[in-house]
Amino acid sequence: MFQTLKQDVQAVLNRDPAARNALEVITSYPGLHALWGHRLAHWLWQRRIFLLARWVSQLMRFLTGIEIHPGATIGPGFFIDHGMGVVIGETAEIGRNVTLYHGVTLGGVSLEKGKRHPTLGDNVVVGAGAKVLGNIVIGENSRIGANAVVVKAVPPNSVVVGVPGEVVVRSKPRPQTPDLEHGRLPDVIGESLASVMRRLDALEHGLQLQAALHAPQPSVGGSSHGNNGNAPAHAHAEHVRAPSVEGVWRGEDFMI
Repeated sequence: MFQTLKQDVQAVLNRDPAARNALEVITSYPGLHALWGHRLAHWLWQRRIFLLARWVSQLMRFLTGIEIHPGATIGPGFFIDHGMGVVIGETAEIGRNVTLYHGVTLGGVSLEKGKRHPTLGDNVVVGAGAKVLGNIVIGENSRIGANAVVVKAVPPNSVVVGVPGEVVVRSKPRPQTPDLEHGRLPDVIGESLASVMRRLDALEHGLQLQAALHAPQPSVGGSSHGNNGNAPAHAHAEHVRAPSVEGVWRGEDFMI
C-alpha cells in the first residue's frame, strides 16, 4: 500500500512542472486526494461494504469536485491534473501511468448492468474536457485531444481529435512514457478540405486552359472581342484559398 501511495505522489512530481516537492503535492493536489479517497472506497467496495464505499466516494466528490465510482479499477501512477469536473464510471478500468485533465468523463452509454465504461491502456493521456463513452478500449500510449468525444475503440499509439473523435495512428511509436504534448494535434478535417480545394483549383486551371485553346480567334481586321465579350478565360476570382504553410485560411469576404 505504501509503495502505491509513493508512486501516486511521484506521478504528480513527474508530470506537473508546477509541483515543487512531495509535501506540496500531498497537501495541495485535489487529484491526489480524490485518488487516495478512491483507493479506500474501492477497498470497501471489493469487500461488499457498498454503502460506506459510496459515502466515501461522495465525500471526496464534495471535497475535490472529482467523482470516481468505488467500483472503478485504477492502476498505479494515475494522475488527475487540476481535476475539477472529472467523472469516472463504475466499470471503468484504467491502466498504469494514465493522466486525466479537468472536465474528463469516462462514462457509459447503456442501461446494462455489466461492463459499460471505457478501458484505458497504459500511458494514455486524456485532454481537458474530453468524453470517452461506452465499453471501448483506448490503446496504450494514445492521446485524446481536448474536448474530443470518443465513442469507438482506439488502437495503441494513436491520437484522437474532434467530435466525434477521429483516430490518427502515429507513423512512429512513442516512447513508453505519457504523451503530454497537447499542442501537437492533427487537423484531419482541415487537411482534407485543403486537399479538396487544391484539387479543385487544379481542375479549374485545366478547364481554363482548355477554354483558351478552343476559344474562337478574331478575324483579320475585325473586332478583338474573340470570346463574345465574356471575361478572359484566365480570369478567376479565388475568394477562399487553401491554408498557407502556417495553416492560416485567407479570403476576401466570409459573410453569407
